[in-house]
This record gives sequence, C-alpha cells and structure tokens, in this order.
Amino acid sequence: MLPLLGIGVVAGFFSALFGVGGGIVVVPLLLLVARFDLRPATATSLAGIGLTAAAGTIIYAFHGQVDPAKAALLGIPAAFGAVGGTWLQQRVPTNATTLLFAALLVGVAVRLVLTS
Repeated sequence: MLPLLGIGVVAGFFSALFGVGGGIVVVPLLLLVARFDLRPATATSLAGIGLTAAAGTIIYAFHGQVDPAKAALLGIPAAFGAVGGTWLQQRVPTNATTLLFAALLVGVAVRLVLTS
C-alpha cells in the first residue's frame, strides 16, 4: 500500500508541474516498484489519473488558466482515442506493448534533450 501512496504523490506532483502523470510516471512506477503487469498498470493508471487531473484542473481553473472550449476540443477526441487504444492493447501481445511503450519513452526523452 505504501508504494502506491508514494507513486500517487509523485504522479500528482509531476502531473501538475509538467502535465504528465499516467503514462510517463505512474505506469513505469507501477511496473518497476509495485510489480504490476502492464495491462493492470495501465488500467490502474487511467483510473487514478482521472482524480489527479480533476484536482489539477480545479487549481488551474482557480487561477484562471483553463480554457474550457479548448479542453473539450482536446478531451473529447482523447476519450475516443482511449477507447481505441484500450481495444488495441487488449489484442497486442504484452511483450510488444511493453517494447512499444519503452520506445515511446526513449523517443520523448531524446526529443526533449535535442530541443532544449
């Protein structure tokens, strides 16, 4: 239980600070620290990040930094993408999903280093 609480604090912090959390922070920590399998880690991350996003949104809205129209233009298609991604993940072998996820993280890291 303690590792999950720690992962939650870290995810909330990075979510609010950088706009990341679920895929970039929570899933790797659930895999490495809490020893989750990939699919339950992804599902748990999605459920938990909803609460994280709501809390962060409320604070940013309090500061007048949320544009609801743009958030809807981003969020509604993202919800459809989440349905499609979930459908696909259930059909792709876990090893392939893990390698694709690792490649995504490496690609993001390289891109961030090169554009800094």
